[in-house]
Amino acid sequence: MRPIPTWKDMAASNIALKRAYEAPAAEDGMRILIDRLWPRGVKKAEAAIDRWPKELAPSAELRRWFGHKPERWPEFRRRYRAELERHPDLVEELRASAGRQRVTLVYGAKDEARNDAVVLRELLAEPRPPRSR
Repeated sequence: MRPIPTWKDMAASNIALKRAYEAPAAEDGMRILIDRLWPRGVKKAEAAIDRWPKELAPSAELRRWFGHKPERWPEFRRRYRAELERHPDLVEELRASAGRQRVTLVYGAKDEARNDAVVLRELLAEPRPPRSR
């Protein structure tokens, strides 16, 4: 007997990550650019971006500090999650979208394992926090 999938399983399976330099595909579903800056050399008409919530991108200061240095990855994850906590409505909106349809988080970084999309996907796949009354 197969276990019943949890919210995390369902949400995580609906959230894909894709570099902005890869061609859009029908299976991408809703494409959301999560970088603060538009990816260099990518034409807006060809990127097929449905949403660009710049507020969910790492701050310019955090992005510059991180500099994609692997040794800074754990601290980047901590700091970026703290920044995301300032936008609970936007995070919840994306989480709800991922519960209904395929969502692809589009990013420009070369490092596919250590970038803002990885952190945001982890956060979106977590169970919804309890609502305060």
